[in-house]
Amino acid sequence: MHPSKLAQKHPDKSAYIMSDTGQQVSFAELEATSNQAAHLFRTVGLVRGDHIAILLENHPRFIPICIAATRAGLYFTAISYRLQEAEVEYIVNDCGAKVFITSKDRQSVVEKLLGKTPGVDHQYVLDGEIAGFESWEAATEAMPQTPIADESTGTSMLYSSGTTGMPKGVLKPLPEGEFGAEEGPNLFAMLYGATEDSIYLSPAPLYHAAPLAFTLGFIMMGTTCVIMPHFGPEEALGAIEKYKITHSQWVPTMFIRMLKLDEDVRNKFDVSGLQCAIHAAAPCPVIVKEQMIDWWGPVIYEYYAGTEGNGFVAINSEEWLAHKGSVGRSITAELHIVGDDGEDLPAGEVGNIYFEGGGEFEYYNDKDKTAESRHSKGWSTLGDVGYVDEEGYLYLTDRKSYMIISGGVNIYPQEAENLLVTHPKVMDVAVFGVPNEDFGEEVKAVVQPKHMEDIGPELEAELIEFCRDHLSHIKCPRSIDFEEELPRHPTGKLYKRLLKDRYWTGDKRIA
Repeated sequence: MHPSKLAQKHPDKSAYIMSDTGQQVSFAELEATSNQAAHLFRTVGLVRGDHIAILLENHPRFIPICIAATRAGLYFTAISYRLQEAEVEYIVNDCGAKVFITSKDRQSVVEKLLGKTPGVDHQYVLDGEIAGFESWEAATEAMPQTPIADESTGTSMLYSSGTTGMPKGVLKPLPEGEFGAEEGPNLFAMLYGATEDSIYLSPAPLYHAAPLAFTLGFIMMGTTCVIMPHFGPEEALGAIEKYKITHSQWVPTMFIRMLKLDEDVRNKFDVSGLQCAIHAAAPCPVIVKEQMIDWWGPVIYEYYAGTEGNGFVAINSEEWLAHKGSVGRSITAELHIVGDDGEDLPAGEVGNIYFEGGGEFEYYNDKDKTAESRHSKGWSTLGDVGYVDEEGYLYLTDRKSYMIISGGVNIYPQEAENLLVTHPKVMDVAVFGVPNEDFGEEVKAVVQPKHMEDIGPELEAELIEFCRDHLSHIKCPRSIDFEEELPRHPTGKLYKRLLKDRYWTGDKRIA
């Protein structure tokens, strides 16, 4: 729905609430501030199809800036606030941003970028002063609060998390329809029963594709969103109770951390109002999902998709209980499981996952990577491997790039990871291949224990035996190292490359 219509219909209703401070921004305020920002973009010369970059924590101004860019027909690139100078410099330059917006909180990073982003014409800072940056508040407050005359629909151009190399921007065609026009069925209403009266919790960083798309989508249908500054298991449960959350989105590591809270802590929060808890972004171990359904009820929904938007696979609790381990059936494109020869495989056989007829995309400034994602028939892939059953339900095996080849046998480490993380002494785990003179590779695990005082040869032996009790020995780690914290992205993705590279270069320290 057009934000001006929401402002007219619900002027005083909260569009979003910051969970840490309780700050509320109404639909009327959101309309005014996003209009002011859109006018600023036009004033500094931005036209449809231009790019801006945003480096912000989960900031109260994040949402208006994104909506302003959308209504001005721009591409907006939200950058992880956890990145350092060189990484931010690369993305700002690669995406072709003409405007760069950040906050005082990021000063230590962005002040080093002066003179290193030649394509940026205007740099703005929120919440204070940084040399070389203009005040965002001062610049926007001078602008009109009415819509710009030439509204058109923009979209995000977000970057991959860079788990296997330099991140790449996912470029999709700008939508051609009129901005704010209601076209077709609402996915949130259709799949998740969401309405204007729902209350949505976003516990993840807004710079990531799924939290940003869902938060913006819920707001634009008139739903109030509660935004957490960062995830904490107790804080998230407290927000569910305090704000009477009906809908939410999670990643499996969040489920695991909530489940590993002491039972008396978990049970002191009222989560009975939850109607829909959506999860995605990373594989969820079967036992973890079983425990979540036991705890929260059959309100757990899962989907499999990517920033690329080339397909969407979904499943609800009832379906999942009948097809445990599945991520669902495709609802926006035709699924193909393809062998190394490029031909379709029958049900039950593992192969590369492709989508036919989904959304179009390309990897910005990377024709080779775009070409690698395409089948000769024009289908596209996210690089994952899996199979479908006779009913068309998809099961993910792993990323193809994570496959371990040991003595000629293909091993997908996800199985061992999903098992080991359920051990009561384990908080997080990564499994990957390391060099072996006889077999090429062998299976290694790096574990983040629940308590560091538990680590030692006894725990290593206990975990290896635990794995061997449930899986074929060849799939289990031959050795385990321990780390206080694994390099996991806040969206749930593991920076496995950072761990694996240490063992192939001989440097076992985390950089």
